[in-house]
Amino acid sequence: MRIPRKCTPQCYLKRVLPALLKKHALRLTKYDYRLSNKLDTDLQKLRCRVNYHALRFTDPIQELGKRLIQRMREKSRYFIALHLRFESDMLAFSGCYYGGGEKERRDLGAIRKRWKTLHTSNPEKGRRQGRCPLTPEEVGLLLRALGYGSDVHIYAASGEIYGGEETLAPLKALFPNYHTKESLSRKDELTPFLAHSSRMAAIDFIVCDGSDAFVTNNNGNMAKILAGRRRYFGHRRTIRPNAKQLYHLFTNRGNMSWDKFSSQVRKVQKGFIGDPMEVKPGRGEFHAYPAACICEKTDENKSNPGSNQEIVNRTGIRKAIGEPAYPVYTDEEADGSDTEDDPTGTGEEVR
Repeated sequence: MRIPRKCTPQCYLKRVLPALLKKHALRLTKYDYRLSNKLDTDLQKLRCRVNYHALRFTDPIQELGKRLIQRMREKSRYFIALHLRFESDMLAFSGCYYGGGEKERRDLGAIRKRWKTLHTSNPEKGRRQGRCPLTPEEVGLLLRALGYGSDVHIYAASGEIYGGEETLAPLKALFPNYHTKESLSRKDELTPFLAHSSRMAAIDFIVCDGSDAFVTNNNGNMAKILAGRRRYFGHRRTIRPNAKQLYHLFTNRGNMSWDKFSSQVRKVQKGFIGDPMEVKPGRGEFHAYPAACICEKTDENKSNPGSNQEIVNRTGIRKAIGEPAYPVYTDEEADGSDTEDDPTGTGEEVR
């Protein structure tokens, strides 16, 4: 059963409940999280029980995901996971342009025709407004500017990157210890999942969830749900590029020294590096910020702020990996990118 995007609670009672009572079970197609911020606290807590405890991947997916995390740990005690989201469908949906000339315009334009309701794109405006995914090179520069060294091990979650190895080369030059599920898995391990994009994405999801720091390159479903899980289970850092502000820095990077560039990057990333109290309760979407499900400060903690910080940092991640190598102070969340979810329009691809 398909749910309208702006379906109200009354809409669910009128359209969904009768079908549920009749069939006993329903699959809601093209379902996002339409009521994400509009439920009572008790219902939000129930959603957390479902999202973070009841719903689980099948055993084969879980087992391979855990094996890949173990293999990453064997290479390095700590690692960063990147959700690159630089596949052709994402670029076409965003309407952005990355300097690939007529071939890029032709390739992405053909894919963009899948979505009949999209407006004519303005690539330059999209970049200025932070609606375009960063290139793999820009993601690498962002991490280096935040203080992550070239010795850090990277797990890249993605499908087929537009431009292939040529596009990935600058990122790999910045971080030579670059890994993917394909490079970590034996052929026989990955073969059962190759024909199913959502299962491949689920494997990436598990490894990203198990990383010491997670870096998202878009504002899609997978990134939001991962951010929420990482907050819910004891807080692990999730870094979001402030694409709107980074655009100006990347555009003018050739006119400034590395020290100035990195200093400016750190400045604009305040509020986007996943600090525990970075977003005020009630702000943001529920899946990314499940505040209703996270224990509030007790009276003892309120009188001793440091005790709460101890709790959220109990994972013991060293600063060189889990935290940027510079002091960051909590700011109110700034305006960021707003890339729409599910560009494939199928409801299956969860990258």
